[in-house]
Amino acid sequence: ASPTKRVISSGINAEYGGTASAESAAPAEKTKSEVELAREMMKKKKAGKKGKKKPEEVQPATTKPKKKGKEARSWDMGGKSTEGIDFSSPAENGTHVNNANLKDESYLKGTMSGDLTGVGEEDEDEEEEEVADDSMSNGTSGKSSGMFSFLKNINFSTQQTVTSESLQPVLDKLKEHLTSKNVASEISVQLCDSLESSLVGKSYSTFTGLTSTAKQALSDALTKILSPKHRVNVLRDVMEAKSKDRPYVITFCGVNGVGKSTNLAKVCFWLLDNGYRVLVVGGDTFRAGAVEQLRTHVVRLANLYSEDQVQLYERGYGKDPAGLAFEAIKYAKERRYDVVLVDTAGRMQDNEPLMRALSKLVALNNPDLTLFVGEALVGNEAVDQLVKFNQSLIDHSSNAAAGTKSVIDGIL
Repeated sequence: ASPTKRVISSGINAEYGGTASAESAAPAEKTKSEVELAREMMKKKKAGKKGKKKPEEVQPATTKPKKKGKEARSWDMGGKSTEGIDFSSPAENGTHVNNANLKDESYLKGTMSGDLTGVGEEDEDEEEEEVADDSMSNGTSGKSSGMFSFLKNINFSTQQTVTSESLQPVLDKLKEHLTSKNVASEISVQLCDSLESSLVGKSYSTFTGLTSTAKQALSDALTKILSPKHRVNVLRDVMEAKSKDRPYVITFCGVNGVGKSTNLAKVCFWLLDNGYRVLVVGGDTFRAGAVEQLRTHVVRLANLYSEDQVQLYERGYGKDPAGLAFEAIKYAKERRYDVVLVDTAGRMQDNEPLMRALSKLVALNNPDLTLFVGEALVGNEAVDQLVKFNQSLIDHSSNAAAGTKSVIDGIL
C-alpha cells in the first residue's frame, strides 16, 4: 500500500500540484527578471553618462599671437666689455637738457649764502612742553617729571652733601635709561662719569640747584664728545685751494640708500649760493639710474643758476670710479672749476673688495674732504659703519708721497 500510494500521490502532484506551483512562481520570476532588467538599464545609462565625451571643438585656424614677455636684463660683466650693461644716454657732459618746462625757483637763491649755521641748543619752551607731555603720560606733576626727576631719589633733608654711595643708584638708573634710548654703552658710561664728577662732594640746598648742575654737566660732556678734533671750514678751504689754482675736491661715501646723491645736491646748492663753480662727478658707475639721478639734480640747479656755474661729468656705467674721478679733477682744473663733488656707489662696511675700491679712489685722487653720509635712524649701527669705513681708509689708502693716511673728515 505504501509504494502504490506514494506513486499515485507523486503523479497527482505532478499533474495538478506541479502545474499550480509553476503558475504561482511565474509572476515572481517575471517580476524578478524585470527588476534585474531595470537595474541593468540604469547601470548602462549611468555608465553612458560618465563615459560620454563632448565632441572636440575645432580650433580656428588663426590664433592670436602670444605677447612677448619682458626679457631679463643681465648686469653681470663676466669679464667682458661693459658696453652690454651701459644703458645711459650718450649725452655729453653738462646739462644740455631743455629746462623750459621747469618751474621758476629763483626765490631759493640767496637762502644758503654764508657759512652753515650750527645746531643750536634746544629751546626752553620746547623743553618745557616735553616735560609737560612726560608728566601727563606718567600721571605725575610737571615739577617731578622729566629726565632729571630721578635725582630726587637723593635724600636732601638728611644729607646735604652728595656722595658716590648715594649717587650710584641714580647713575645706574640713568645709564639704563640712556641705553634704552639707543645710546651707545660707552657713551652712557662717559656721561655718567662726567655727572658723578660734577655732583659728588658738593652741597645743594634745593632740587633746582642740583638739576641745573646736572644739566650743565651733561651738556659739557656731550659737547666734549661731539666736538671734532679740528674744525672744517669749507668756504675758507675752497678759497685757499682757489688761490693755488686748483679745485677743492669733496668725496661722498656711505652704505647703500642713505642719501649720498641727495646730500651731494644739497652741498652743491650751498656752494652755488656762495658764488662757486661746481663740477659734479657721477662716480657711482654701478647702480642703475645713479647717473640719471645726478643729471636731474644738476639740471634743476642749472635752471636756478646757470649751466656755466654747475656741470655734470659722467661716463656712463661699468667704468672704474677711481680713474673717472681722476679725469674729472683734471677736467675741472683745465676749465677752472672751484669745487669738484665726487659721488660714489653705496657699499656695506663689511664688504672688503668694495671697501678696497673706495680706498683706491681716495688714495689715487687724495680729496681735500671725505664725507661719510649716514642714516640717523639706525642708531649705533651708524657708529659701526663710520668706524669701519674710517679704518678701511686707514688700512688701504695710505699716501706714501705725503706720508699721511686718508680718513673720514666729516659726517652728513
